[in-house]
Amino acid sequence: MLEIDGSVLEGGGQILRIAMALSCLCRIPIKVIKIRAGRSKPGLAAQHVQSIELCRSLCKARVMGAHIGSTEVEFHPQSIIGGRHSADTKTAGSIALLVQAALPVALFSSSPVELSLRGGTNADMAPQIDYITEVVRPNFEKFGATFEYELLRRGYFPKGGGHCVFSLRPIEKLKPVVNVDVGQVVKAYGWSFVAGSLPLRLAEQMAEGARRAMAKISLEVEEYKESASMAPDNCSGVILCCQTSTGCLLGGSALGNRKEEPAETGRKAAREIKDALNLGVCVDEHMQDQIIILMALADGESRVRTGPITLHTRTAIHVVELMTKATFTLIPEGETTIIVCQGIGLKNSHSLI
Repeated sequence: MLEIDGSVLEGGGQILRIAMALSCLCRIPIKVIKIRAGRSKPGLAAQHVQSIELCRSLCKARVMGAHIGSTEVEFHPQSIIGGRHSADTKTAGSIALLVQAALPVALFSSSPVELSLRGGTNADMAPQIDYITEVVRPNFEKFGATFEYELLRRGYFPKGGGHCVFSLRPIEKLKPVVNVDVGQVVKAYGWSFVAGSLPLRLAEQMAEGARRAMAKISLEVEEYKESASMAPDNCSGVILCCQTSTGCLLGGSALGNRKEEPAETGRKAAREIKDALNLGVCVDEHMQDQIIILMALADGESRVRTGPITLHTRTAIHVVELMTKATFTLIPEGETTIIVCQGIGLKNSHSLI
């Protein structure tokens, strides 16, 4: 059994999610210790327990220690299976973070997979679900994988209650990606929303703040109010995307809050894209760590130009190199870094018809 220190580097739930995914994919029994040891509330929260349970369901694993507050978990995987799998944080715990753990596993299942996930769709400290569909999915597709998605209900802090269904067909293997030239902007677009009792003018102000911040780029932003049936609680936010001539897809997002002018919320989302474009990188800061597991599993050498390496990315590389034979090299080029990975070429062990 491989022991993994859950307190190193970023020291949060990311270590657990990547470790569980790789345990399923590579059939490696693991024991994760010191889980979130440096956090104000150490150990597993509801969202982390559900990530473990989702991976357990996907690979019929035997699990010990998966309860709220636990700082140690043992995970003994078996074969990855298709079918319907569900998870419910029963809080505003992020659906996007559940997806981070489950998607790579589901790609190597024995048959099509449906993930029915409940929790928060748009919350702080995690990607908005729209970022997963609009930015993560196109980047997944570069590696030869994709997923379908249905949003049934949005869930916001603190109540949660969101519901999304993801559908995937298994693949034989992932292909390597070379993505080092950002090219020129060909399209910039996004959505600015309010929900609950919040007025539409807040969405309009967020959109205008984003447009002004991206003044040199034509930015189309749809402003709308979520229906009461889709989103009964109060929330506001903006999600922006930028496509380039070389196929890069960059994203930026922000949630509104009472302490901030709506226009500033829009500017914050726009700055995430502007910063990436000014650096000349091919993935934005939030996508950077999410491609690490895909690069590691791909069949061959991948090269991706990013900005300064984040702590989340260093953590992802640490866990991947600990659990697989994938190797990473970081090549500085000015203010950018080219991440080079020799992937392990993981093949689906199931016969796909």
